[in-house]
This record gives sequence, structure tokens and C-alpha cells, in this order.
Amino acid sequence: MKHKKIWLVFLILLIILIIVFLVNFYFTKNDEQEFTEYIPQEEISSEQERQTLVTLYFQNKETKMLMPEARLIDAKLLVQNPYATLIGLLLNGPKNEKLQSIIPEGTRLNNVEIKGNMAIVDLSSEFIEDIKLGAEEESKIVYSIVNTLVELTEVDSVKFLINGEDNACFQDKAINFKEPFVKMD
Repeated sequence: MKHKKIWLVFLILLIILIIVFLVNFYFTKNDEQEFTEYIPQEEISSEQERQTLVTLYFQNKETKMLMPEARLIDAKLLVQNPYATLIGLLLNGPKNEKLQSIIPEGTRLNNVEIKGNMAIVDLSSEFIEDIKLGAEEESKIVYSIVNTLVELTEVDSVKFLINGEDNACFQDKAINFKEPFVKMD
């Protein structure tokens, strides 16, 4: 009888050890993740490696709403002055035929600089001259630039200067440039 009890205890201990071993083996195997190297389907050229995606905002010809246009550009263009580059792309107009630039023709970028998280954009007087479109349309002109620049992580707001002056406004005075603008959805 005593031998049976010992064998029974031994058998129970053996079963418990086997269960612990199997559970431990199962959980450690699931914790180990297999990492495999990603191999692209086709080779990426050195020119493609230098490309980066930027978002520019233009007006949709049909709906008259601001719409984003994604554009692949050479990343080297953004190294020197990304803000001037983006505004230059806006001034040049969209590639998409369904979109149109709403920045007044003849507008030139005098300067753009960053102070803290604010971009200070100095534009030529053509930006506001002879513009009497009302607050809604003038707002689209402003936000074409604002929404484009705040796509950059370091820019939260945009302050406008016209030929270096900061209290300018459109001719109908619907929008003035005293305060910085933040992104409009």
C-alpha cells in the first residue's frame, strides 16, 4: 500500500512537471517572433530614394473647395528652405486638371522665415491688390498657403506680411493679417 501511494505521488508529480514543461514551452515559443527581412519586389532607384511626398492645397474647379494635391518632389529641394519651396510650388499651380491655383496672379514671395512654430510669410502686394471677393473666397486664398505650410511638423501657424508690413488686409477689409492663421479643416 505504501508503495502504491509513493508511485501515485510520483506519477502526479511527473504529470505536473510535464504539464508545466509543455505550458512553458508553448508560451516561450509564441513570445519568440520571427523577423524576416523585407525584400522589395523591384529595385528602388537612387532617384526614387530622394523623392518625398508633399501636400499642396488648391481650389477644386467644380466644388470651389480647397483640396489637397499630393506631389512627389526631390527631397533635396526641401533641404535649404522647405517653406519657400512649398510656396513656390503653390505659386506655380497644380498638376491636377481638376484643381486651380487661387493665389492672385503676379504674387511673389519676398521672404519666409520660422519663429518658434510660426511661419512668417512675406508676399508682394499683388497678393491683396484689387481683391474684393468677400471673406469666404479670400479665406480660401489664405488657407491655400496656411494648410500647405502646416503640413510640415514644425509649423503650427502662419503670419502674413505684405511687403514687410504686418497690418495689411484685402481691399474690402473682410480679412486682415494682424493675427496668425492656423490650419482650417
